[in-house]
Amino acid sequence: MSEARDVLLRAVEAGVFRAASVDAGRSDGPLWQDAINVPIDTPFDLASLTKPIATGSVLMQLVGDGRVALDERVGQNFKEWSGADRDRVTVRDLLEHASGLPARLIDAPPATRREFEHDICSSPLEYEPRTRSVYSDLGFILLGFLATDRGAASLDTQFRAIADRTGAALQFTPPPAVRAATAPTTAMPGDLRRGQTLRGVVHDSYAAALGGVAGHAGLFGSASAVGTFARVVLRAARGDAGGPYPFTPDLVRMFVTKSRVPQSSRALAWDTMLPSSSCGTRMSASAFGHVGYTGTSLWIDPERDRYFVLLTNRAYGGGSLDEMRDVRRAFHDALANL
Repeated sequence: MSEARDVLLRAVEAGVFRAASVDAGRSDGPLWQDAINVPIDTPFDLASLTKPIATGSVLMQLVGDGRVALDERVGQNFKEWSGADRDRVTVRDLLEHASGLPARLIDAPPATRREFEHDICSSPLEYEPRTRSVYSDLGFILLGFLATDRGAASLDTQFRAIADRTGAALQFTPPPAVRAATAPTTAMPGDLRRGQTLRGVVHDSYAAALGGVAGHAGLFGSASAVGTFARVVLRAARGDAGGPYPFTPDLVRMFVTKSRVPQSSRALAWDTMLPSSSCGTRMSASAFGHVGYTGTSLWIDPERDRYFVLLTNRAYGGGSLDEMRDVRRAFHDALANL
């Protein structure tokens, strides 16, 4: 633990991020909780951890309930999703980042769901679906819309019910008291809020345009809250059938199984272990996780019965994505014997 803490202290000194919070442990509880430059219960903007934690969990529930089928076509749900190049794209393809969609739109973000839906559905595909995997916020924005429609409630409402069952204090659009305590970020130059300090307000401009609730970003929480969620997933991934729905061994196994798309490390909303990725070189082949643009990450290793939460606010005048990746790798490798 001291080696991993030294990794974080050096990163703070180098300006990669200003604050960090950690929760690492096993399925029966945390083994190490720590924080640097912030109280240990500080909430962070979780950024793209929203994808597996919120959107992935809601879609997993809808699949388990039979309200969404992984292999149903996207065009069944969005009328403007049409054309010979995209007719066969499925919900599974969106979850595995294999739909052909680019990462982001070329133009500034639209103002409403209707405009987002139109722009994404009419956006040219960058590659033939399922020939490769290209990380796409756009696909998860559509998945958020799909979850809202099929679940007959907002993504926020559906996830809140799931989070309550896990005991994890994770939420979209935090109330004022939580916002005031949240680690700050800085709006990017291309954002209409450019240069502003954001505290408890979503950093991602697309999620902000959608009112703070989106399929790809918008979730907030502390390291211990993410750790609470991680333990529920970890126990199910290790075969424990006693967890809250939808975290059954069968459903979790389905969602964390590596895609068959060529050269893809993606699963359904999750990423899986590659020695070259942010999880470092020493996790087992069964490990799965995700990272967030603001400097957040969650990795779960069922074979070793371990989970690792690292939350930082890199997006507050911090370092580059490559520097953050190097910190994550060193951090996880330093905890190989935890």
